[in-house]
Amino acid sequence: MSLSTTELSCCDERSSSLRRTILHTMRCGGRGHLASAYSLVEILRVLYDDILKIDPKNPDWVERDRCILSKGHGCLALYAILADKGFFPKEELEKFCSGDTILGGHPEYHKVPGVEATTGSLGHGPSIGVGYALSARMRGNDARVFVITGDGEINEGSVWEAAMCASKHKLENYTLLVDYNKLQSSGPVAEVQPLEPLADKWEAFGFAVREVDGHDPVALKELLSSVPFETGKPNAIICHTVKGKGIKDVEHNLKWHHKANVDSELMDSMFAELGGE
Repeated sequence: MSLSTTELSCCDERSSSLRRTILHTMRCGGRGHLASAYSLVEILRVLYDDILKIDPKNPDWVERDRCILSKGHGCLALYAILADKGFFPKEELEKFCSGDTILGGHPEYHKVPGVEATTGSLGHGPSIGVGYALSARMRGNDARVFVITGDGEINEGSVWEAAMCASKHKLENYTLLVDYNKLQSSGPVAEVQPLEPLADKWEAFGFAVREVDGHDPVALKELLSSVPFETGKPNAIICHTVKGKGIKDVEHNLKWHHKANVDSELMDSMFAELGGE
C-alpha cells in the first residue's frame, strides 16, 4: 500500500486547523520539525478525538489510556492536540522553545501535562509502552497503550526487543502505530535502511498487523476502534503517510525535516495554503 502526494493534496477543516496551530507554534519558536509533525496530524487527531480514554483536567488519572509519541521530534503536533484538548492553555504554544516554557523541542514527562514519556532519543517509546501495558494488566486495569514510532526510528534494535516482549506477554492492550512517511532525516527510508516487507516483519514478531491510509480519519477511527485485532496478540498498524502533508512544497521534501528561520513571506504563503491564519 502506498500513497501519492496527488492523492493527499487536501485536508478537512479539523486537520487544517491543527496544522495552522502547528505552523503558528513553529513561527513563535523560530524552529521545529514541521514535516515530521504534519505526517502525524490525523493519527493524533483520531486518537485524541475518538479513541483515548483520558481526562485533560486530571492528566494523571490512573485508569487512563496512554499515548506515547516515541518520535519526539514530531512534538509540534502533540503539543497542538494537547492544547486543543485542554491539557494546558493554548497561550503556552506561543512560548515554544523559549526559556520560560514547558514546551521544549522534544516532549518531557512530568513537565508537559498529557505527555506520557520523555522522548527524543529514538527507539525508547515502544519499551516504555510495554511497561505501561504490563502494569495495567497486572493491576486489573483495562487501560490501553498506543505508541507512535517513526519509520526511520524502527531501525533501532530496541524497537524489536520491545516487540518480542509485547508478543511474549500477549499484550492485547498494546498498539504500535508506524508513521510510515518513507523519509528519515538523512534520506529516503528505502535507501538508508529498507524496511520492507514491513508487515511481514511485525507478523513474524507475533503482532496482529493492519495497514491504513494515515491521513484518512474515517479509516483510522474504524481500525483503532477494532483493537485488539486478534486474541492474544499485540497490535501493529502501519500508517502510510506523507511527510509534510498539507503544504505541497513541504511534502516529501527532505529539506523540511528540521527548519529554522523561515521568512515571513513563506510563512504567509503556507498559512494561505492551509486556509488562513
